[in-house]
Amino acid sequence: MLLKLIACNVFMREACLCIARSPHVVDVDFLELGEHAQPQRLNAALQAKIDQAEQSPKAYAAILLLYGLCGNAAVGLRARKTKLVLPRAHDCCTILLGSKEHFQEHFQDNPSTPFSSVGYLERGSYYLRTEGGEHRIHYGDQYAALVEQYGEDNARYIWDSMHPENPDPMTTRAVFIDVAETSGLGAAERFRLQAESDGKTCVQFAGSLALISRLLNGDWDPADFLIVEPNHKTAGVYDWTEIVRAVPAE
Repeated sequence: MLLKLIACNVFMREACLCIARSPHVVDVDFLELGEHAQPQRLNAALQAKIDQAEQSPKAYAAILLLYGLCGNAAVGLRARKTKLVLPRAHDCCTILLGSKEHFQEHFQDNPSTPFSSVGYLERGSYYLRTEGGEHRIHYGDQYAALVEQYGEDNARYIWDSMHPENPDPMTTRAVFIDVAETSGLGAAERFRLQAESDGKTCVQFAGSLALISRLLNGDWDPADFLIVEPNHKTAGVYDWTEIVRAVPAE
């Protein structure tokens, strides 16, 4: 297959490794990591890249998005004549861990725990991905979307389940996701030194290329990947399993 990949450059090393191993021909565009902080602008940039790929003389079998919901930046993206494929992920943390199940295992008690990876150290203007402070990540009106979809009572239950009050020890925890294929670069140790100098407790989780590899290999199990057929668009679900779905475009 001839595939088009649109990816955040936080995955530069991981995506390039997987492209080299893919049996398919993959054209790739990387967008800057900093766009996450402005979801509306990132949404427009993603749609523009999708439209460019569809207008290309190349007949892409699919356009792949290496993004999670990312603060609603990936909500409302339209497939006009070429299907889109993206992982069922809230953000890059799920992708770096290799599955939404691992994300829930490690982050269910505190989805807002700051985390990092080799890509954040190399590509970001900040070493730790957080939801507060100078580099706040905005999540858009997710609660309103839940109310519209599930009703007030169910929306409150889902929201509270995914955003519990943080126990005190968690407020200073900082997580580094270490992918084995890039661990020799020493990023985990650089992260530890920086985090500890900021008074944070470091935790290291094993990352995985599984989701990225499967995306690029065409192994699109619907349990882990959303396929958006032409004349459909993405819509956020915000639970732990489906996360994102396709709905008819207006």
